[in-house]
Amino acid sequence: MQVSFRKILLGSLIAAMFSMPAAAADLKIGVVDIAKLFEESPQAKVVQENLRAEFGPRLQQLVAQEQSLKTGNEKYQKDAATMAPEQRTKTEKDLRDRAREIERKKAELQDDSNAKRQEEMNKLQRLLFGEVRDYAKAQNFDIVIAEGVIYATPTVDITAAVLASLNARLRSRPPAPRRRLRNHPRNPEARPARDAIAPAAMTVTLGELAVRFGCELPETPRRR
Repeated sequence: MQVSFRKILLGSLIAAMFSMPAAAADLKIGVVDIAKLFEESPQAKVVQENLRAEFGPRLQQLVAQEQSLKTGNEKYQKDAATMAPEQRTKTEKDLRDRAREIERKKAELQDDSNAKRQEEMNKLQRLLFGEVRDYAKAQNFDIVIAEGVIYATPTVDITAAVLASLNARLRSRPPAPRRRLRNHPRNPEARPARDAIAPAAMTVTLGELAVRFGCELPETPRRR
């Protein structure tokens, strides 16, 4: 089993501190729950809202196209027996092309949203860590521990105080201008050939993408 050098160093540091009672008594130690900051800070909620605003419309468009394709497939299955051969061939090709186009757009949405999410989470991490450092310096903490803690009393847990600082920071900032949504500028030359073999189904579903962006998918109409 591998043990990270960071955890070994942290454990050694804590052990060294408590092996010297006199020195440890003079240290002001704080503990912060970084995962809670990522979940509950207003800045994290802003990141989620921005991702939903940027990618939600593309997701809803894909949902509509997928439902339309499903309706077209159902109609074809019902009418295929009475179709002329040429019409049947044309309809089958149209359905295959539409299915490939949906999968292409789904893959693009997944790639684009993953890249944007990673970029925004990296920015958020830097902001949260900076806020913890600023709070620790202002309150004269000697050390703040963020991971590897099994238990900490409320007297040393500074998570709530840092969350309060993050809320105050957000309220003090002027509202950011709303960005206009633009169609994604994909290179049309990168699209697969129309007569290519249909790719296998993507591992990600529209439902999984909806959960990622916090969007609600419309309910599928029931058949009568």
